[in-house]
Amino acid sequence: MPRLPVLMVVCAIDVLGFGIMVPLLPYMGTRFGATPEMITAVFGVYSLCQFVAAPLWGRLSDRHGRRPILISSMLGACASYLMLSAAQGIGALLVARALAGGMAGNLSAAMAYGSDISSPEDRARTLGAVGAAIGLGFMLGPLVGGLMAGNDVASADFRQPALLSAALSVVAALLVWRVLPESHTVERRAQARTAAPRARPWALLSARPALGFVALAALLMTFSQATFESIFALWAQDGYGLGPRSVGLMMGVLAVTLIVMQGGLVRLLVPRLGEHRLAVAGIAAYALGALVIIALHGIGILLLGFVICGLGLGAFLPSGSSLASREASAADRGAVMGVYQSGMSLARVLAPFAAGVVYARLGHDAPFVMATLVALPAIACILAARARRHRGALQPQEENP
Repeated sequence: MPRLPVLMVVCAIDVLGFGIMVPLLPYMGTRFGATPEMITAVFGVYSLCQFVAAPLWGRLSDRHGRRPILISSMLGACASYLMLSAAQGIGALLVARALAGGMAGNLSAAMAYGSDISSPEDRARTLGAVGAAIGLGFMLGPLVGGLMAGNDVASADFRQPALLSAALSVVAALLVWRVLPESHTVERRAQARTAAPRARPWALLSARPALGFVALAALLMTFSQATFESIFALWAQDGYGLGPRSVGLMMGVLAVTLIVMQGGLVRLLVPRLGEHRLAVAGIAAYALGALVIIALHGIGILLLGFVICGLGLGAFLPSGSSLASREASAADRGAVMGVYQSGMSLARVLAPFAAGVVYARLGHDAPFVMATLVALPAIACILAARARRHRGALQPQEENP
């Protein structure tokens, strides 16, 4: 069986479980009487633990293979969802999310797997396909979670969605175990173990300037995206009276556009524009969508802004991942993607805490203004990475799988 379709199915199922709970977490915090700052901290603590753990998971995947990391991460996610299903207060919610973040090595391992099985010329398309599968999970997850929970915050059912997420993590782990072959060869794992004492993951950023600029662009874009995600439910509830079901549908619209871009349009645009230009265009489109949401009001306008933001993110995410993977050799690709993912995790740590404070103290639309202003400098980062690459500052040896 071809490996890419299996990887896509695994990612879609795994992220479906994650996506089910995303729109429900703020409402769980509300039920427990938490403040906006504490509710957004639920998102931040997950990313904090992921930020610390992702480089370790990336290095372990280089040494021991992608499959063990994927399986371990999915089983850890299952345990965290079981804890969520039994949570009776904000403390339990925070502990469950901390566990989930610490075990979150799945996305960096999946991206490294996609890089392993693709040639340099096809890498953006392969990672775009993996991203589309991840986007499918994000699209269906909030829809399923919102429909299962209902639209009345007071009577919403959070236990059944959490149990479904746990079951989906087990299914994804079983698929990896039974169907997905290892992509990282024994020779490459041995090479990674030999190189490990000489190469620490975070040293990659200083040694490879183009990677540093791409990682910074991803950090800025992820900070902006995480600001939206962490505050949107509270923003929509306060401004439009929307409950879990409606918020899940809104997030589904964003995910649909991500899938359309990553799963189809990226394949057409990369040969015409190249990865650097497509990344810049994606950042610009995302900022435009954010401005639409800020400047105009109404459900229809909100949906339009989400579509534009989704197209922008769908263009940037696979382009950024592909640009990062170009700065890796076959032996350290997991470490590179782990560091890249950690930069994004750092943004997800900072953004929720900042969003909650800005929302509570500066007003309803202030987090969205902040998110737009943070995203725009990512354009300069991509242009700087392109200049570094073209000057030949770093040209790692690529190896075809």
